[in-house]
Amino acid sequence: MRKLFCTSLILAINVLLVSLSYAADIQVITSGAFAEALKDLAPEYEKQSPNKVIISYGSSMGAAPDSIPSRLARGEQFDVLILAAPALDGFVKSGTVQSGTKADLVASVMGAVVKAGAPKPDISTMNGLKSALLNAKSVAYSASASGVYLSTELFPKMGISEQMGKTARKIYSERVASVVARGDADLGFQQVSELLPIPGVDFIGELPPEAQKTVLFSAGITSDTQNLAASKDLIKYLASKKAVATIQKAGLKPVLPALPW
Repeated sequence: MRKLFCTSLILAINVLLVSLSYAADIQVITSGAFAEALKDLAPEYEKQSPNKVIISYGSSMGAAPDSIPSRLARGEQFDVLILAAPALDGFVKSGTVQSGTKADLVASVMGAVVKAGAPKPDISTMNGLKSALLNAKSVAYSASASGVYLSTELFPKMGISEQMGKTARKIYSERVASVVARGDADLGFQQVSELLPIPGVDFIGELPPEAQKTVLFSAGITSDTQNLAASKDLIKYLASKKAVATIQKAGLKPVLPALPW
């Protein structure tokens, strides 16, 4: 009996050691649209995996010091990038992200907020959106994917680029809703998932269909990762049905893709 107990104990220790030897600290950097979802999903993933998820944050685009492009240019090391699909495609093309590891995770739409308690303009139609933009004394928008779309596509399409040049400004290294919450802008635009978690603002709705731009946010594995298997395992979880409820709660629409590997 004692011999059997010792044998079982040794086997259990060996299993534990093997498990620990495969555990990895997965370094993930995500842009704002997926940040709230990942913050909640990471501990759920860790409950069913020996791996740990270490999260960093940065915008998908732009030259701000904490943007994902700037941090990678400085040589910061990550295993997984989660950001706007067009920006990730650029990293695949440059070789920063391994070809064949891109997985679309969520679709994200844009919306707007005002300071809590302020009058809520109706932006459900193009006329209403245009009126809200022109009547606002100050407008804030992201320096990342959503803001690039507003300033280079939507404002020109609506014929208000000149006016917006006087009242609208890009926000770097901060959530747009935070700027609105402290009263530094009357109206703020960003991905819905980046607006909803911020206190001190009222969400007034999504952009109308004619103005809306749905952006895919995708994950990819860096070419210099030392944790390839663990990185694939994490992305598999984020792209699975297990993550759907948390993703939807964060204001995003899950894609549930077929994984590329």
